[in-house]
Amino acid sequence: MELSLDNPLINLYTRLIGWVMAGFILGKFIIPKGFTGYLSKFLFFVGAPFSVVAFMRKTSLSGYMAIAPVSAWTALLVGAGLAWIWIDLGLSDERLKSISRGLAVKESQEHERVDYIDNGKLVLTSNWSRPTQGSFLLAMMVGNTSFLGFPVILTLVGAEYFAWGLFYDLSISIGVQIFGVALAAYYGSAERIKGWVGPVMTVIKNPSLWAFVIGAYIKTLTLPTFVDQLFQSGAWFVINSFLILIGLQLSRLTSLKNLKQGLTCLSIKMLLTPLVVGTGLMFFGVTGPPRLLLVLLMGMPPAFVTTLYAERYGLDRDLAITTVALGSVLILFTIPLWMWLFGM
Repeated sequence: MELSLDNPLINLYTRLIGWVMAGFILGKFIIPKGFTGYLSKFLFFVGAPFSVVAFMRKTSLSGYMAIAPVSAWTALLVGAGLAWIWIDLGLSDERLKSISRGLAVKESQEHERVDYIDNGKLVLTSNWSRPTQGSFLLAMMVGNTSFLGFPVILTLVGAEYFAWGLFYDLSISIGVQIFGVALAAYYGSAERIKGWVGPVMTVIKNPSLWAFVIGAYIKTLTLPTFVDQLFQSGAWFVINSFLILIGLQLSRLTSLKNLKQGLTCLSIKMLLTPLVVGTGLMFFGVTGPPRLLLVLLMGMPPAFVTTLYAERYGLDRDLAITTVALGSVLILFTIPLWMWLFGM
């Protein structure tokens, strides 16, 4: 493999490491904390829709790309199922160990982690508290498929299949808004959701969804060359801003805890799920660039919004921070793996 900027993988790593590190340094030493929130809102409401419209000019629209949302939901369900199995195994293992040791075990409904002495007997409860289970499952669902996923697929696969990535991202957003929020509220100790109208309206008002509609129309228009170039330059400026934002967010993370659970979660989400679903796509005739794109998006690390959900709903914030931080590093090692296994 030739090591030059003409190589897509080298180009991607130069972009990822360079802009994320720039954002990390700016966030650590120069830019005030409040700026991150403003930049995030600007990119969500303005930058992301603009880049969607711009890249839609280069993409190919076909009915076959409907496999993207199907793949997204399949990956979501497979990952959540595997995560739930692991949690159940962890709880069962702790119960067996407590019985084998002859300990009196008191398990509360919340499975809170408390070790203490009761009438001369050690009372042992589970490491898998409800908030920890919630964070573990939520990290399986909420992948960084836009701010990180879009730069990856645009560099490695190209804009021709961008609509596939957009459909995948929107499908994951729908799953998170409807099921992810419900899951966070169920396992958390704070706010409870009320009804389904709020999550559904959030999906409908997603700017990228409407940008897709606008982009599909603008795609049919013949524009001057300099306008197209302006669109593309502006879109890549937004993509680089995504990466700077990731660096800013990483600079705000404080500590890494629950490393064992965090690594297990990432192994399921970023390795096992893409491998299982990506292999399965072959049996449905999905190969080449589309399959590589879908596998890359399935293998994205948990998004930073998982830490916000953890704070809002009273989940395990330490575990959420750990999965986000470690996942942002692990992605550098998994991308070459997917290129090797599912590359063109």
